[in-house]
Amino acid sequence: MHFVYDKELKCNFQGKVLLFFTESLILFYFLIMFIDHIAIYTNKLEELREFYINYFDGVSNSLYFNQKKQFKSYFITFKNGIRIELMSMAGIPANANDTIHSQHTGIIHLAFGVDKKEDVDAKAFQLANDGFKILDGPRKTGDGYYEFVTLDPDGNRIEVTTTNNA
Repeated sequence: MHFVYDKELKCNFQGKVLLFFTESLILFYFLIMFIDHIAIYTNKLEELREFYINYFDGVSNSLYFNQKKQFKSYFITFKNGIRIELMSMAGIPANANDTIHSQHTGIIHLAFGVDKKEDVDAKAFQLANDGFKILDGPRKTGDGYYEFVTLDPDGNRIEVTTTNNA
């Protein structure tokens, strides 16, 4: 384990603030579990990469390519540190679920949070103006969100949501 002590009485472990020191260097720590990334298989690797970069301010790494498996991937990192791994490999079948008219068990959507209602409206307008279908909303939900639902180029449901001014 690699710990680094700083003057703010925090301890960094592998780049994440996890621990607090006392003056006598007694160490108390709590390991925090978090979502590192969510992976999506796609046959539209470059198109999906551009979508998440252009519409959600993601930052992409360089293409990873495993020649033996014919596997390609990008990690897209967002401002809050959450990452999506976009993956492509020959032989992976297309999703047979109807993502427009029905929902199914399993992961059903990705939700991007924004600061205020006007940001939800602006993103819905931008995506609709660029030809992306808005499936629902923008609207206020019963559980206190203001949101809309669209699809990424692969048909994955995407929500843009806020609880501010909802």
